[in-house]
Amino acid sequence: MTTDLPSFSPGDALVAVMVATSASDETMRTSELVAIQRMVDHLPVFSDYDDSRIRAVSQTVMSLFEEEDGLDALFGLIRDALPERLYETAYAMACDVGAADGRLYAGEIALLAEIRHEFNISRLHAAAIELSAQVRHRTL
Repeated sequence: MTTDLPSFSPGDALVAVMVATSASDETMRTSELVAIQRMVDHLPVFSDYDDSRIRAVSQTVMSLFEEEDGLDALFGLIRDALPERLYETAYAMACDVGAADGRLYAGEIALLAEIRHEFNISRLHAAAIELSAQVRHRTL
């Protein structure tokens, strides 16, 4: 599969980061899927995005998760498509998906650390993004 990978648009890359975050703990919760759809529907970065692409991007992510070096291939696709100025945006979206159900699971924590590393996000910026996601998803 990794030899015949599709190319991603910047919007696809952002969706892939969110789907990967949701799938990273082996359970894609409804709250996470709703968070992804809500962001695609409302964030300005997706204003020209064809949301019918979500399914194909999700299938690519899930297929890559089944491969031995699939995560590396996924990050390669994402880096090829995503402008560096959107790396922190992608991380913020990943944090929002992870926080959508009220807690972070081990797989999500590990993937977020990998995203920080792959996108070279400073620890200070990452902490600010993580805290903002946490406070946005608090409940009464």
